[in-house]
Amino acid sequence: MIEKIKSLSRDTLIYGMNTVIGRFLGFFLVPFYTNKFSPDDYGIITIIYSYIAILNVFFSAGLESGFMKFYSSPESGSKKQNFSNPLEIVLLNSFFLSILIYFFSDDLTTVFQVSGSYSYLIKYSALILFFDTIVLIPFAFLRINNKAFKFSGIKIVNITVNVILNVILISFFNFGIEAVFISNLIASIITLIMLFPVIKENFTFGFNKELIKELLKFSIPYIPAGISANLIQIIDRPVLKYLTDDKTVGIYTANYKLGIFMLLIVSMFEFAWRPFFLNNAREPDAKEIFSKVMTLFISAAGFIFLVISFFISDIVELKLPYNFNLIGKAYWSGLNIVPVILFSYLLYGIYINLMAGIQIEKKTKYLPLITGTAAFVNITSNFILIPEYSYMGAAVATLLSYFVMMAGIYYFAQKYYYIKYEFSKIGFAFVYIIGLSAIAIYLHYSGNLNFIFKIILISAYLLLIHFSKIINLKSLRNIFG
Repeated sequence: MIEKIKSLSRDTLIYGMNTVIGRFLGFFLVPFYTNKFSPDDYGIITIIYSYIAILNVFFSAGLESGFMKFYSSPESGSKKQNFSNPLEIVLLNSFFLSILIYFFSDDLTTVFQVSGSYSYLIKYSALILFFDTIVLIPFAFLRINNKAFKFSGIKIVNITVNVILNVILISFFNFGIEAVFISNLIASIITLIMLFPVIKENFTFGFNKELIKELLKFSIPYIPAGISANLIQIIDRPVLKYLTDDKTVGIYTANYKLGIFMLLIVSMFEFAWRPFFLNNAREPDAKEIFSKVMTLFISAAGFIFLVISFFISDIVELKLPYNFNLIGKAYWSGLNIVPVILFSYLLYGIYINLMAGIQIEKKTKYLPLITGTAAFVNITSNFILIPEYSYMGAAVATLLSYFVMMAGIYYFAQKYYYIKYEFSKIGFAFVYIIGLSAIAIYLHYSGNLNFIFKIILISAYLLLIHFSKIINLKSLRNIFG
């Protein structure tokens, strides 16, 4: 079991290299945008990208997950057919949808909640969606074949090109917000060129009807599930826009993005986790391994949550080159939502862990119910909470919806693929996380939460985790040694 977890940790660290470097480069754009653009302009960028995220679901149609499931354990057709058929479907679908969006961009400005003068940004969005979608299967191929270094390298190139072009176009050529979309489009095209050898090597023409039938049966539920999941992540911004203004959306989004520090952990884990559990599902000790992974994940994520929550104000006040801050001073009023977003992502990480049972047993039909219920909770909570609590209401709505997602997938995953999780250890970890956070809140409002107390509280968490034997340090040395 140790060797299996060691393999997962190694792949997680490799994907982590990509994720940390990539997110760091990408996150550089947050202080760059918030120091270059007004909250109103940044709000427009945010709104359009929110709808791009929703449309991504229709473009991909869940076929990335379908490909990984059937390629890892083929039930019909050759390996090349298992690669080519989902790619062909994605290509045809994304081409058709891109054409519609591109030529009807003038009519879609109302849907995108922007003025008619920004229809050209919707045209850019259609092209971005097309190129980003057709690389999904090649990227998934690299993951399922444990090509983590190649995957990471291409991702880093994509983000680096995007960031550099943003800086050049905005700082040296005085472009406006269109630079964001132009840079993204060029980076996406370069990514496709880099992945073309993978496509050429594995592609074959023709359709396997039986494979396509099973592929669509598995993948189609990801469309409503993906829509709901994306709504949870981005619907708060259109609702904020509707109930408040562009400035509030900009402040909320800039602080929401500070949740990147937890998202890094979840993302680097997710990249390694899906191919890991698909490739190891038939191992005799698979469920024991998956249980141990859950405990390790929650313990590590809890540490990240406490560190960032306690030090977020200190971090954003640090001076960066060119007199920048991590986010511009005009956005600091929203910093209190950051711990809520961090904890939401922690719950999302548990959801990702629990996804193993659903995919292994091919019970994806329940995903729309799980995420749909969570999306309903999110939308309802946003409309109830935002008028009273502004962007804090939106943050709490996000937390509630991720809790519902976590609870829902736990029910169905355990029903069809029961795993005996280490509930006593997980329970104590959450008690420590919540208890120490409560102490920090009390010290903050009493004016006594200084640097020393923050260090003491974080050290207390590590000591409690160790002496409660939630994590065995000897095992950790074997895993990471």
